[in-house]
Amino acid sequence: MSPKPRPKPLLRAGSVRSREEADMDMELPPRPASPPKRPRVAFNDTPQVYIMESNWEKSVELIREEVRQGLEKHKLGDDDVYDRIVRIFKTAVDAEDAPSENTLKNYLMVLMGRVSQLDRKSRDLVNAILEFSWIGRDEALVTLYIKFLGNLVSSQGIWVPLVLRGLVERLSGCLGAIGRMPSSPTMHRAMIFGRIHKALRYLLQLIPYASTVLVSVLQDTFPPTSDSKRRHLDYVQNLLRIIAYSPELKNDILALITDKLVKIDAQVQADLEDVEEETGESLINGAAKTDDEEDYESDLESLFSEESSDADEGMKRAKELKSNVEKMDAILDMLFGYYAPAFSSPTNMESQKAFRLLLSQFDSIILPTYKSRHAQFLLFHFAQTSLFFIEDFNTACMKIAQDTRKTAVLRQSAVAYLSSFVARGANVPANVVRDVVKVIEYQLGVISRAEEMTCRGPNLKKYGVYYSLVQALMYIFCFRWKDLVSSPQIFLADEEDQGFFDGLEITWTPGIKDTLTKHLLHSKFNPLKICSPSIVNEFARIARHLGFMYVYSKIETNKRLRWSSLISIHASANALNHPIRETALSARKDESWLQLEPYFPFDPYQLPRSKRWVKGDYVEWRDIPGLDPLEGDNSDSEEKGLVDVEVEEGTETESEGNEHFDA
Repeated sequence: MSPKPRPKPLLRAGSVRSREEADMDMELPPRPASPPKRPRVAFNDTPQVYIMESNWEKSVELIREEVRQGLEKHKLGDDDVYDRIVRIFKTAVDAEDAPSENTLKNYLMVLMGRVSQLDRKSRDLVNAILEFSWIGRDEALVTLYIKFLGNLVSSQGIWVPLVLRGLVERLSGCLGAIGRMPSSPTMHRAMIFGRIHKALRYLLQLIPYASTVLVSVLQDTFPPTSDSKRRHLDYVQNLLRIIAYSPELKNDILALITDKLVKIDAQVQADLEDVEEETGESLINGAAKTDDEEDYESDLESLFSEESSDADEGMKRAKELKSNVEKMDAILDMLFGYYAPAFSSPTNMESQKAFRLLLSQFDSIILPTYKSRHAQFLLFHFAQTSLFFIEDFNTACMKIAQDTRKTAVLRQSAVAYLSSFVARGANVPANVVRDVVKVIEYQLGVISRAEEMTCRGPNLKKYGVYYSLVQALMYIFCFRWKDLVSSPQIFLADEEDQGFFDGLEITWTPGIKDTLTKHLLHSKFNPLKICSPSIVNEFARIARHLGFMYVYSKIETNKRLRWSSLISIHASANALNHPIRETALSARKDESWLQLEPYFPFDPYQLPRSKRWVKGDYVEWRDIPGLDPLEGDNSDSEEKGLVDVEVEEGTETESEGNEHFDA
């Protein structure tokens, strides 16, 4: 095969170019040198910082990564990112760098997915979230925040007490500051409290055991006595509101309120004992003048007019006393209003439950408190709404009085409550008065048969319950003597006639006269020496005027009986038997501890605001027609042929005022 022909060259060798071709031949610029190789990439150690616009928001993706890194590095000891997250929730709402509500929502949503990592090591972050101002935010953020709390306590039960405490602490004195946002109007108190209750209700429904924890939190966060009236009222009102959506807490919450009320009451009584009677009455009456503080201040200045440190201290204590009286009055008024609907129909199940609750509080809180003065009037008022409740209360008191396992002080207090209720209760019928008197007569007989054989004379410490029962009979007689008359129709005519009782022969309920004659005049216990002189003297006046019995001769005989001789008898008796432990009362240097105190818990109710509830419940004290207020002095004993004897100074039974017979 022949080879392929070679291609012809474009230019023949030695060919001549044309002029046009020669003209195109011009001098060209030199070719640039080849560029050098690019250097390796290097980073600046000082990066440039660009300020973003103020309305720039982190995306959810950035926040999610930030939170992930912050929590993970925090466990490794690197807290830079973690602390930045904490500051998000700690920044004040009015600060220039305060996060927007949208940013807060994004952080809460991201953290909601990380609650399993918020353990004890994340306490700073959890505290910051619990303490940040959420109440005044928009509804969407509030709802998201409450949901976050639910996720947190569901995943990490260790935070339940802290979360509940953070909510409850805002229920007292919760002023507008916590609900105020910049450039927004102050949120109303009702809405503030409503959002807190919304959170509490959600958590209580979500966590079954949260109710038990909440009771403890409510006790710990109750405002101290020194706090203002406003804080106390806010807190009590909110506690009552919790009952509405957590009825299982009703008994615990009402018992808590009663317990704190009794403590305020006891503090008021202790403070009143330290001031003069006139001053104390002025302070209590002044509680009604809260609308005119300037007038009240001037009244205080007139009571403590001396220019001295003692006067300044007196003014300070007077203001504290006034504040406590106002708190007690307002809380009682609130409780009366709370219980009232339950007793609108005394025969329904709701009223019976409410009364059993009041009885329980009486037994565990009120009765053991020394000289409680006002809290017990809740029971006094609502017990009189039904005859069944009246009898239940009387039975409860008598059971405690008869229970030898109880302390003597508790048994004596129960007798005082029983006698005061029967004597003062306007709705206690006559047949109930007579039934109670019979029960007291029977109990006196039981004690007398068991103890009188070994009795060596009057002894309050040993026979305190006995003397309380005798004093109860005398007190009931002074107020309800008409109910102890067998033929009360004789009083329908001229009862107000000053000479009505002259020569009138009254027939008394069987047993009452014989019982009192035996125990007052012929008993070794000698109750007229031990019972309160004010009660003894008033009983003596009325009993003589009505022709019931005459005890002045025994009173005069008792004046010759020196307390020193009684003390020596008791000392020798104790030496032979087991000595009785000395108490703070018996250690007093005066002789008042040797006589029974005139304690009657339902003496007149004086609180100005809440007294409206007990109006009509009361047997007011009324003098008996024809009874001279001075009847019963020494001239009376001379009239009866008695001879006054010279008595060693300090051993006589002095007459006291009739403060327990005031209206």
